[in-house]
Amino acid sequence: IGEIKSTEIRLPKNLQSIELEKDPTSIISRLLPLGNKLEDSEEYLDVATTRPETLFGDTAVAVNEKDERYKKFVGKNVILPLMNKPIPVITDEHADMEKGTGCVKITPAHDPNDFEVGNRHNLERIVIMNDDATMNENVPEKYQGLTREECREECLKDLKEQGLLLEIEPLVHEVGHSERTGVMVEPMVKKQWFVKMRPLADHVLETQKKKDEKVNFVPSRYEKTMNHWMEITYDWCISRQLWWGHRIPAWYKDDEVYVGMEAPKGEGWVQDDDVLDTWFSSALWPFATLGWPENTDLLKKYYPNSVLVTGYDIIPFWVNRMTFQGEKLLGQRPFEDCLIHGLIRDKQGRKFSKSLGNGIDPFDMVAAYGADALRYYLATDVAPGTDMRFDEEKIKSTWNFINKIWNASRFVLSNIEDLKEIKLENLKNEDKWILTKYERTIHEVKKFMDKYQFNNAGSAIYDFAWSFFCDYYIEMAKYSLDTESTKSTLCFVLTGILKLLQPFMPYVTDEIYSMLPVKDAEDIMISEYPKYTKKLVFEDEEYAVDDSIEFIKSFRNVKAENNMTKDIKVLFDTEDDNDLIVKMLKLNDNLVKEPLGIKAYKVFSNRVRATIFFEKIESEADKAQKEEQIKQLKSSIERREKLLSNENYVNKAPANIVEMDRKKLEEEKKKLEELMK
Repeated sequence: IGEIKSTEIRLPKNLQSIELEKDPTSIISRLLPLGNKLEDSEEYLDVATTRPETLFGDTAVAVNEKDERYKKFVGKNVILPLMNKPIPVITDEHADMEKGTGCVKITPAHDPNDFEVGNRHNLERIVIMNDDATMNENVPEKYQGLTREECREECLKDLKEQGLLLEIEPLVHEVGHSERTGVMVEPMVKKQWFVKMRPLADHVLETQKKKDEKVNFVPSRYEKTMNHWMEITYDWCISRQLWWGHRIPAWYKDDEVYVGMEAPKGEGWVQDDDVLDTWFSSALWPFATLGWPENTDLLKKYYPNSVLVTGYDIIPFWVNRMTFQGEKLLGQRPFEDCLIHGLIRDKQGRKFSKSLGNGIDPFDMVAAYGADALRYYLATDVAPGTDMRFDEEKIKSTWNFINKIWNASRFVLSNIEDLKEIKLENLKNEDKWILTKYERTIHEVKKFMDKYQFNNAGSAIYDFAWSFFCDYYIEMAKYSLDTESTKSTLCFVLTGILKLLQPFMPYVTDEIYSMLPVKDAEDIMISEYPKYTKKLVFEDEEYAVDDSIEFIKSFRNVKAENNMTKDIKVLFDTEDDNDLIVKMLKLNDNLVKEPLGIKAYKVFSNRVRATIFFEKIESEADKAQKEEQIKQLKSSIERREKLLSNENYVNKAPANIVEMDRKKLEEEKKKLEELMK
């Protein structure tokens, strides 16, 4: 559909004039010339059109049945200009009372809407053009052979010469154009093949009411889209005049028609040149790919399919047609679930288009950030059925995540080269902690994946891999890399992260997995997806290590906020084993057993309490700054005391100003006192 500048032609009073007949069976077949009055009447209809060349195919004038202006004209005839023949005035919902004059000419053979009007009123379809869009023998001889554009100009000229052209008004409207050639598409009446839709659609609507037989949409709101289309659908034209596709299996010989899988026997049969509609062919996909119409083992095993993933914009075109074809041909829904994703738009929410120049070439993104980064971003950025606003910065963020996984994997691989098998025995608290977090992540991811909430699944894997594994456990593991339990835990959890990420990042996970010294399959694609194991959940140890991490965070914050140097002393107030905390905070040389008489801060979590002792050592610069502050304060105090001892100032100056000076004097004295300590 494109915009095209055209003209709206308004036909005057006697161009399509009401013929008030004394005898309803009589027909006056002559064009009333300009200025001639109708017999016993001067009434008329005023009709507008953007295509005067199609006047020759008009078979009626339509008005809305609610339009009071034209009720008295309904059932009468008007004289068709340039053809000089009567055509009826009919009522139809297609006539819009608010548009133009409310009268519309009906050309059933050259307009899709008019075609439907013609069907409703049993109007003749007069084809006035050849296949090359030139005028045919059904128009007056002088117009025959002209192109539609040439005919349009000739019609305007003739209408004007006859005084029948009221006005020409510029108009911009939508006209169908060929995508390849840019030429305006001309609606033509041709014999086509149709699928009778009503029985098929009604069967699907009934099936959708049955829990175990319906197609389940995710999100569920999109089921309304399917059902609405099934309710309003009409017979489907499945033949197309294209150069390629599944050829219509129909053969013709004289008046005979044969439809079958093979050509009919005998001479003289010619196969239909048309092909099946693309959506008819693609609707065969759920079962044709499994060997149908043969009852193959693949068909028995995989039909119905588990899930279809597609966009909401093609539910009527593809999903619906797969559904009723599967129901009709195999007696079952084609897939149990239908996962709907949104469209990808630009940052302003606009569709990508050539005219806007806002499109993104995915290969550019792959070249810059890798296929995995693009795939993970597209799969996990938004909830199902939601449109995505494309943001390259988010792909960069995903690339950083992949880089984090890669670097963590290099560390793990370099420290487990001698690992022969995974033995999760004699585990330390931190080993049990990461295994517990891992199992909880599996449980979460499984829940989200079962609901097709890939955005939530991606977030759960991201949080676990980045924060718990990379930021904390790897740091903890550095202090026990000589133990088999830590090596086994590192390998086990890294393997699980790779498997969880594999559907979203197939390339990098496959590469890292191939380097693991211990694995359950040669290729990650055929390895077993992680399953939740309750025996690897250690709640007490999880709580203890979580608490230690909170303490470590608080400790580091206190140090940073108070600019504490390494020269601090720490006294733990609890008898618990704080070995991990000491190692993570590098406090081996900073521990004391008794309180010190210097400045201190309290740091605590639910299970751990400690005191940080520190004494800030002043530098020469600090001393110079302090002396300068003392000097300025003494000078200001001296000035204010002298001012406040002056009775004239105290008595004559505004009271609020005097009071403000007194307060500032007190503040400066206190500040000086602090600095002098």
